[in-house]
Amino acid sequence: MIDLAADLALILDAARAAGALAEAERDRGLKITHKDGGSPVTNADLAVDDMLKATLLAARPDYGWLSEETVDTAERLSRRRLFVVDPIDGTVAFMKNQPWWCVPIAVVEDGRPVAAVIHVPATGETYEATLDSGARLNGRPISASDVDALDDAAVLADARLMEGPHWPEPWPPMRYEKRNALAYRMALVASGAFDAAIALTPKWDWDVCAGALIAAEAGASVSDHHGQPWLFNRPDPRQASLVCSAPALHPLILRRTTPIPLAT
Repeated sequence: MIDLAADLALILDAARAAGALAEAERDRGLKITHKDGGSPVTNADLAVDDMLKATLLAARPDYGWLSEETVDTAERLSRRRLFVVDPIDGTVAFMKNQPWWCVPIAVVEDGRPVAAVIHVPATGETYEATLDSGARLNGRPISASDVDALDDAAVLADARLMEGPHWPEPWPPMRYEKRNALAYRMALVASGAFDAAIALTPKWDWDVCAGALIAAEAGASVSDHHGQPWLFNRPDPRQASLVCSAPALHPLILRRTTPIPLAT
């Protein structure tokens, strides 16, 4: 039987240590390279990945491992439980010394997250949740907003996409903002700071797994833009798209997004 409290304590400590290590590496000076596709990766991303992998797998040697900065293998598919990690979500913000980066860590069991942390070092925010126990920010319970209309809703999304001409049903005026890290966007919906986060392209598991549990435990609704629930630890570690919102907004969003095909 998995001890969720012990796993949460483990990943909380690890996420805080990861944030401190990332900041220390940045203070010493970043070395930046680029992956295939052009996204940047720094020596801090790699150092944090190494530290987290060593720390977490030493504590739970029977767990699998999925991380943005570790080459993925099929070995994890044979594990009932695994860690899903992004050493630094929002690397561009981190490089620019902007606050919107975070360290998300989740424990997945049988395809669903059961313990999760999103630590935001620059703002001092630490979001956490375990299955069926609610979500917390810095130890205090949080809940998604009770907004029930899209008009004037606070939404984390690309305004150009949302206001484009391709929608069968146009969107009402909404207040759009951006945050680099997907995990942080989902945490902000979980806390009620924003009413929804929408992204229509595939998203890596390490960007959204921790946020999926924290948002759901805070009462938010999470799915792809066709309304299908997410499942983790599959051969392709991606979700089709992201709709994370206050529960009353979810059907209003899906009514507009469902006609848009899923990306392949």
